[in-house]
Amino acid sequence: MSAGRLEIAVADIGGTNARFARAWQSKEGGIALGDPVILATREYSGFADAWRTFLLQQQQFEPHGAALALAGPANLDRFKLTNANWEFDTATLLDDMAVPRLTLLNDFEAIAHAIASNVLAEDLMHIAGPPDPLPRDDTVTVIGPGTGLGIAYYSRHRGKPLIHATEGAHIDFAPVDRIDDAILAALRKRHDRVSLERVISGDGIAAIYSAIAQLEGGSAEETPGARQIWQLAMTGDEPVARAALAQFVKTLGRAAGDYALAQGASAVVLAGGIGQRLVKHYAAPAFHEAFCNKGRYRAMMEAMPIKLMVHPQPGLIGAAAAYFAQDHAQE
Repeated sequence: MSAGRLEIAVADIGGTNARFARAWQSKEGGIALGDPVILATREYSGFADAWRTFLLQQQQFEPHGAALALAGPANLDRFKLTNANWEFDTATLLDDMAVPRLTLLNDFEAIAHAIASNVLAEDLMHIAGPPDPLPRDDTVTVIGPGTGLGIAYYSRHRGKPLIHATEGAHIDFAPVDRIDDAILAALRKRHDRVSLERVISGDGIAAIYSAIAQLEGGSAEETPGARQIWQLAMTGDEPVARAALAQFVKTLGRAAGDYALAQGASAVVLAGGIGQRLVKHYAAPAFHEAFCNKGRYRAMMEAMPIKLMVHPQPGLIGAAAAYFAQDHAQE
């Protein structure tokens, strides 16, 4: 720890990667990060194993506290990653990590903290709608796909941001066209209940690809893996993969619009591990049309600015922002 600087450990734990870093408040009141350590979740037996690996890579580091952004509900005594096998007791985590203070929050809750605290304003790329900054006092929806689908939102009360974590990815998937109908029918054969995350997520594109292939006379058994479909879709070399990506983006656009309506938002921020790879697709007309296609509320949807978070580590920044806000409130 540098002289006179209180450093904490921050982590953003997802189904694919576990990200760790040292963090502290800058003299200007912002959040500063050390070099992130990114570990593949599947290569570690659990959080404790990854935590030890991170600490071994640090020199002269005695964290003042820690903040963990978790891909799933962070308010349960027993936490399990939604899309991985890591599981641990949150009640004993403070002692297990040997830190004096600990903040636990949902991963998209952390991103909402980063946005609401304005520490990443310069990392918001305009995507669609009016090119206005995010509203200072109204509600903002934060949504995006990665290994799963993350959704949060924030509002303000007397100038203070109020961050709301959600598990909105697990609402029912609602089809609106024949491709959606085919997706739902196929997923019902494998799952008792089909949630939105089964479609809008890293693996979800495989279900979309399979449905489109079958509608065109192909076989579900010939569906490539999700990773290969993403590669084919991004290069544009294979027509079914291109169509699957187009459907994925439209479905996300519809969902983002739905959540903006449900949460009373006046702006939307897209985030998530896949987000930055889809910049040109988000900026294309199909995404915004799906977002705005809400019947009598089209004009209201068209008036909402839509931004994309382009900072590489918003979860780490947001975890630190949440910790320091809570820390100062206690002092």
